[in-house]
Amino acid sequence: MTARETTAPTSPQLDRLRAEQVRLLYANGGFPMLVTGFVSLGLASLLVYQRVLSPIVAAIWIGAIAAHTLVRQLVRLRYIRTRPPDADWRRWANRFVAGSLAGGVTWGAGVLWLLVPGRFDLQMLVVTVLIAIVYGTMTGFGSYLPAFFVLFLPAIAPAVVWFGLQGDVKHYVCFVLFLAWAPTVVVLARRYNATLIEALRLRFENADLVEDLTAQKAIAEQASLAKSRFLASASHDLRQPVHALGMFIGALRSHRLPKRSVALIDHLDASIAALDGLFTSLLDISKLDAGVVESRVSVVPLEPLIGRICRDLEGEAAQKGVALTWRPTDLAVWSDPMLLERILRNLIGNAARYTDRGRILVGCRRRGPGVSLEVWDTGPGIAPALREAVFEEFYQVSNPDRDRAKGLGLGLPIVRRLTAILDHPLTLESWPGEGSVFRVTAPRAPYVQRVPATGRGDSVLAGLKSALILAIDDESAIRTAMAELLRGWGHRVIVAADEAEALSALAAEGAAPDLIVCDYRLRDGANGVDLIRRLQVAVGVEIPAILVTGDTAPENIRRAQASGYPLLHKPLSHVRLRAAVSSLIRRPSRRSAAG
Repeated sequence: MTARETTAPTSPQLDRLRAEQVRLLYANGGFPMLVTGFVSLGLASLLVYQRVLSPIVAAIWIGAIAAHTLVRQLVRLRYIRTRPPDADWRRWANRFVAGSLAGGVTWGAGVLWLLVPGRFDLQMLVVTVLIAIVYGTMTGFGSYLPAFFVLFLPAIAPAVVWFGLQGDVKHYVCFVLFLAWAPTVVVLARRYNATLIEALRLRFENADLVEDLTAQKAIAEQASLAKSRFLASASHDLRQPVHALGMFIGALRSHRLPKRSVALIDHLDASIAALDGLFTSLLDISKLDAGVVESRVSVVPLEPLIGRICRDLEGEAAQKGVALTWRPTDLAVWSDPMLLERILRNLIGNAARYTDRGRILVGCRRRGPGVSLEVWDTGPGIAPALREAVFEEFYQVSNPDRDRAKGLGLGLPIVRRLTAILDHPLTLESWPGEGSVFRVTAPRAPYVQRVPATGRGDSVLAGLKSALILAIDDESAIRTAMAELLRGWGHRVIVAADEAEALSALAAEGAAPDLIVCDYRLRDGANGVDLIRRLQVAVGVEIPAILVTGDTAPENIRRAQASGYPLLHKPLSHVRLRAAVSSLIRRPSRRSAAG
């Protein structure tokens, strides 16, 4: 064995290496044994045919080879069937070495009979066969050097001595050649063994690296799941009071208030909108984790989309003296309009948030069959080492104080995930101290001129009839806020905390509701989907329903969306709630729940 073989850092690692060497020994050693046996039989038969070897001597020699070959093959089969543990490698190695020694001694003793005096041609034949056997067994037994050397040395030594004792020039030359050849065999065997051991070490190291990476990946996944569970729980609990506050503000707007009070309500509404934006970012990540975001591709004209986003954000930029401009365009792309707007709004919003001087420019360029949507800014730029980190969740380059005005660090991670869903390549170029440019490339589409909206929405809402709405939520403040808001819109409202209260209130009302607005996650593990369906069965008709949730757990989002009911997320603005309520109340007559 080489010096490198004895430098294993720990006993378990050494056992693992030696066990693999022994496994290769038993796996590769069977064929050389059989070949050696057949060669022995053929050589002995030839010498008997030449009348230079006694048949009795040949039979004894062949019988000895056959006997130890059979025993060694039986040991080999037992090893393969047993599959011994790594720690048991030494016992099985010693058994194989003992068999190799028996083979070497048998050949060494037989050579003295096979080397026929006076027949130099037959002597060279025996030497050639002996050398071939040595090289053949080197590949089979070389994985564990003791197994090879106990065969090689006893088999060769008698022949070398025999040639040295013959006393003539020819045999003396062969003797010298034997002495020169034997060390080369030792060197080759050691190199083969060292190469094999190094390959085994590398294989084990790679396997350990894969195992370690798998473990680290599992840890990271568990951490991600823990984060998602924490965000889901914290987000739900935080959304509840914010959602109730939004409903109360909406209810206040239906009252006549002094001008100063209206201004204060506007400030409150702006604060709620800011919180809503932060929660929406968390919700977007949760939806992407849940895999419920699907693209619906259509032709998207870029001018109205970019113009609307820039007009919404130019006030934020102007407060810092930054000019936000966009280049007019007549280009259109194949994309999902909602997802593309989310991408551009995040990119332009990021530029407005982090650029403190200069300008922001938004424009489009033709790029072969596609269109490059580009957002340029003169902000602080991003160092090359950080250009991957900015796409990680909650990472922000220059916000050590976690200023809420600079967001949560979710905008760019959401952009990367959405561009992947849409198959819109995303690239970033940046020059520290000078600015950055983000490019999103989408397939070019023929431009379709859209007819502007007529502005009839308010009149439609104003003309809605009063409806009976059942509002279900296990939070008392939310029930109160919901009732105040819906009654302010002219509807009759029944509120309930659970199924029993809902059935009792409906029985007292004596009529089925026109609409159910239900929280998804209720007390005692109940959920809104099952509750809505049981209520529909109880009243005998299929009632339109809206699910409202503050949950961000991916599995809950998937289940809620799979129900088919419209899903609104807390904190919910009164504008969005009114639009959803109005849309469902305008539906035609209801069907039987059984049908």
